[in-house]
Amino acid sequence: MSATTAAWLVLLCPLVGTILIATGYRFWPGRSAGWLATAAIAASFVFSVITFIKLRGFSPDHRTLTSTLWNYDVSAGVDAKLQILVDPLSVFMILVVSGVSALIHLYSVTYMTLDRGFSRYFSYLNYFVLSMLLLVLAGNFLLLIVGWAFVGAASYLLISYWYRRTTATRAGIKAFVINVVGDVGLVIATFILFRHTGTVQFLGVFHAVPHTFAHNGGAINAAALLLLVGAFAKSAQVPLHTWLPDAMEGPTPVSALIHAATMVTAGVYLIARTHVIFEWAPTAADIGAIGGCATLVLAATVALVMTDIKRVIAYSTMSQIGYMIMGVCVGAYSAGLFHLMTHAFFKALLFMAAGSIIGAMAGEQSLDRMGGFRRALPFTFGCFIVGGLALSGLPPFSGWLSKDDVIAFLDHRAGAFLIMGIIAYAGALLTAVYTFRMIFRAFFGDPVLEARELEEGHLHHAEVPHNPMSGEEEDTDVGFPGPGHFIAEREVPMKVAMSALAVLAVIGGLVQIPGVDDAVTKFLDPSFADSKYAHTQVSTGSAWLGLIIGALIAVTGISIAYRIWVARPGTATRLRERFAGPYVFLWHKWYFDELIDFLVVRPALWTGRLVDSVVERSVIQGVFTGGASGAVRAGSAAVRRAQTGFVRYYAALMIVCISGVALYFLIASG
Repeated sequence: MSATTAAWLVLLCPLVGTILIATGYRFWPGRSAGWLATAAIAASFVFSVITFIKLRGFSPDHRTLTSTLWNYDVSAGVDAKLQILVDPLSVFMILVVSGVSALIHLYSVTYMTLDRGFSRYFSYLNYFVLSMLLLVLAGNFLLLIVGWAFVGAASYLLISYWYRRTTATRAGIKAFVINVVGDVGLVIATFILFRHTGTVQFLGVFHAVPHTFAHNGGAINAAALLLLVGAFAKSAQVPLHTWLPDAMEGPTPVSALIHAATMVTAGVYLIARTHVIFEWAPTAADIGAIGGCATLVLAATVALVMTDIKRVIAYSTMSQIGYMIMGVCVGAYSAGLFHLMTHAFFKALLFMAAGSIIGAMAGEQSLDRMGGFRRALPFTFGCFIVGGLALSGLPPFSGWLSKDDVIAFLDHRAGAFLIMGIIAYAGALLTAVYTFRMIFRAFFGDPVLEARELEEGHLHHAEVPHNPMSGEEEDTDVGFPGPGHFIAEREVPMKVAMSALAVLAVIGGLVQIPGVDDAVTKFLDPSFADSKYAHTQVSTGSAWLGLIIGALIAVTGISIAYRIWVARPGTATRLRERFAGPYVFLWHKWYFDELIDFLVVRPALWTGRLVDSVVERSVIQGVFTGGASGAVRAGSAAVRRAQTGFVRYYAALMIVCISGVALYFLIASG
């Protein structure tokens, strides 16, 4: 089996799973649809490993392979093909996407067991993974756009999966609309590149860019900025970020999938894939780095005050994606992608652990209602600690090595990038604080009622299910969450998935230790061999100095959180009262939702109403439609009045007409 054949099979497995589950959902007994979906993604991961092994068999200079299944349109300068590109970057991505997604599927088999839309859920989930795999394997911009759009559609289906929840449907629409803005940016960028290079094939475009565009010229910067629009929308970066926290309305495994392995990492991949364009348009690359830097600060500050446990983790994702965006925009490609990989491990783990806590709370998600679960949920607590330490950047956990790899490169480039590195360290401090704020509030302190019941062997179930965001009462029929609540301590599939991710969160960083091993960089090098930063390396001493600073910052952040929420209870309340203004500002998420509503939503609605009332009703219906019909009616009435039935009237009319014609000719001849 060749590397390209195995790569096609990576796509085929989730495609078959999606079709079989969607068409045969009425006939799958019990949880068989879930197991089939999990097997499909697990098989995709196996073929990803085979692709990796086969690609490693080539010399580094020959690890860029293409394969075309079908020529859609090859004429008049258009070379639209169903083509995949198998190189170290795409193989790296399919390994992460399929591997983490398989574990999320396994977790979902139990988590969604009693939901009435069980088969529909897994069909959507397979479709989501298929879309992401298509996106990262695409060999040209057209197929990339298809995968890009499919990911947006799948996210809408899964975010609004509980479609009878008003909050869920609104969140799905919001995510879809904002992502369409990114889709438009990607399409226009593709048109600009095609117009100048005459091709949509990745390799052809990248080869032609230095020969057809002026360095840092207007056209190439326009294309790069439009690519950034697509990347920022999909990866939830400022100002196109507001959809991601609302996306928590979907089931918890969906949140894990969106945040860890699919969708939000697509923007990072896009910038890395098109690095040739961004290096030829350094202005756009700098804007992207600034945007990532701003996002990591904004999201980290908001996470300090959020009380919904899933939304805290969501803002954490935005912040961590900011590190990755900075990395790939400044040339630290392997560092940014290394952080993408480790982040997938510990972020999926955190969401799964949060799902276990939410199950113990019978669907409640507010940290204000939680406390004392350390003894009631020992396994969940251990996994949350592992994920939290990795996210905070404490050694030897994976996040410590990957996050500081990005910051070390920023420091190495010096100048304005050094300022970004300092801001990134400040973001790391905030990360440790808000992460352990979650842990201390959920697992420490006096046990809440639900924790005490669980210690006595009883899993709490609410008498009347309700929406955790709006407080509205809900039933458990189709379109709402099912009646079941599950915790990892009692469910083997959940425990297996979380255990695997916990191990990866601990040891995942060992493949990239400064001065010891750089497996990720070596593997990815062929994909970035044409980069001017390909041989830019941070010295081992500088790298280790950064790691030591990062570890000290993590310890400091954890200590601050311990002092506020454990050692001195009530400190958080006093701080909130003392700094009421900043607290309200952060609670309203820097007022971005209100700002977008004022600048975009309201003007759009006003314009729509104006067009409807003035243009449509008055002009179209009144003048064109109504005017034409009125003229016909008036003419018909005149003709009817002329048809009197008296011959003398007809004769008189004829004499008048003949006289008029004769007069005309007399005047004309004279």
